[in-house]
Amino acid sequence: MDKLTSAVKVLVVDDQPLIVEELCEFIESSGYRCVPCVSSKQAIEQFIEDTAIGLVLCDLHMPDMDGIELVQELQLLSGKHRAFEAIMLTGRADKQDVIKALRAGIADYYQKPIDLNELLQGLQRQEVALQERQKTLQLGNLNQKLQFLSESIDDLYQDLDKVRRGPAPVSDEGAGDAEGAVEIPTIFNQLSPRQLDVARLVGKGQTNYQIACELGITENTVKLYVSQVLRLTHMHNRTQLALALSPSNSGLRQRVTAH
Repeated sequence: MDKLTSAVKVLVVDDQPLIVEELCEFIESSGYRCVPCVSSKQAIEQFIEDTAIGLVLCDLHMPDMDGIELVQELQLLSGKHRAFEAIMLTGRADKQDVIKALRAGIADYYQKPIDLNELLQGLQRQEVALQERQKTLQLGNLNQKLQFLSESIDDLYQDLDKVRRGPAPVSDEGAGDAEGAVEIPTIFNQLSPRQLDVARLVGKGQTNYQIACELGITENTVKLYVSQVLRLTHMHNRTQLALALSPSNSGLRQRVTAH
């Protein structure tokens, strides 16, 4: 195989240059690009500079910083926004070292002298595991962006409502219609005008479809507003929300909205 089959780079770290050279030659002939390093310090510098590095192949026993300490340092540098998988190489099969490496999050280990075909299979397995971790990270980032977008849209609706409504008219008449005389619990003060409109219509027993028709918005948008209202008022369902806004259950309303 003489052509690249993977976009993932392999960071190869060993304090013996000949071993690094031999490993890189074999791994690159198998379809990967390698970043050779002969010290942990050099490996850290290369990892920071090259974000395409996703697989780390390192020796356990190295001066200054051993392989486990190196991987732990790379994990700190990665944080929650970058993923990689590590494979440890060791000349001594010390059980405690292996346990320590696995606890540190190192995915696999091989004892020297290394069976190169087994090592290649291990790299391929870890590449698949890496792809799954990267998908999870991407989904998490996408969810954060969607949440931000939802909050931005809600803020935009609030601003539009304020512009459309203008200053609230002041009335000197002490009595209005029955609906206008209903005292709104203080927990609803944090709602935007649109959220409050939706809450009041839910209190009247209207369905999402009926609310959508009355307010001129989509049914999915109504569902979003209902979810926001329940979250902001710490209520569990529409029935509790309706009771809190019911003019005929003021005593019950006080118990429902007391948090």
